[in-house]
Amino acid sequence: LNQPRLTAQRFIPNPFSNDAGSRLYRTGDKARYLSDGNIEFLGRIDHQVKVRGFRIELGEIEAVLNQHPEVKECVVINREDVPGKNQLIAYIVYKQEKVVTVTELRHFLEEKLPLYLVPTNFVTIDAMPLSPNGKIDRRSLPVPNNLRPELEVNYVIPQTEVQQAIADVWQKVLALEKVGIHDNFFEIGGHSLLLIQVNSKLCQLFNIELSIVEMFRYPTISSLSEYLNNIAPSQSSLADDKLQNEKLKAGKTKQKKRRQKVQSI
Repeated sequence: LNQPRLTAQRFIPNPFSNDAGSRLYRTGDKARYLSDGNIEFLGRIDHQVKVRGFRIELGEIEAVLNQHPEVKECVVINREDVPGKNQLIAYIVYKQEKVVTVTELRHFLEEKLPLYLVPTNFVTIDAMPLSPNGKIDRRSLPVPNNLRPELEVNYVIPQTEVQQAIADVWQKVLALEKVGIHDNFFEIGGHSLLLIQVNSKLCQLFNIELSIVEMFRYPTISSLSEYLNNIAPSQSSLADDKLQNEKLKAGKTKQKKRRQKVQSI
């Protein structure tokens, strides 16, 4: 809207029509006709991607991230290391060896961009990989590790069985080796769709009803476990009972295996 240059780039003269003023919209999708008349989608001719239902122009995110005073250079890509799990990953080269936390970067971007444009992970690299012609080689960017990102809060291990159970679910859904009880779910790779997965697993694990709204309200393991303990004590007791029952069941299974091993000897 009110951008004639961009309009001219997107709405081009229709070479297949004799009508004056006929236009085609340049979608940016790359495709080809097959012999059977169907069209095969081959990808994009630009860096626009679709993540969680949103059309995203990666250059828009890069432009804002480059405004951070400590960022020397950055690239944002869409990765699908796990089938069906698209993630925006930001690769950053800093101006100097200074630790900039994920918390700080997220807050910086959230002030300028909608939440769905904020990358899931931020990866620090020494230099951008380059192709033979000197352009950034996006395919050579490293795969993000499963380590806990650098946050403003210190890492604190789970203190209770409920906290440990929540942490186990988070680690599995977020593919992280460890999470602290004060880590914000959305600062360690979480987003709304993953939160729904966590909610489903916790409700099943604890045999409770827990709304998505409460999950957003209590985005740390510490605050969520406190909610279960103080605001919903009856649900918390159910959670503790179920955890105890699972431990007893696991113990009985181990004893049974030991007996079978002894009998076989």
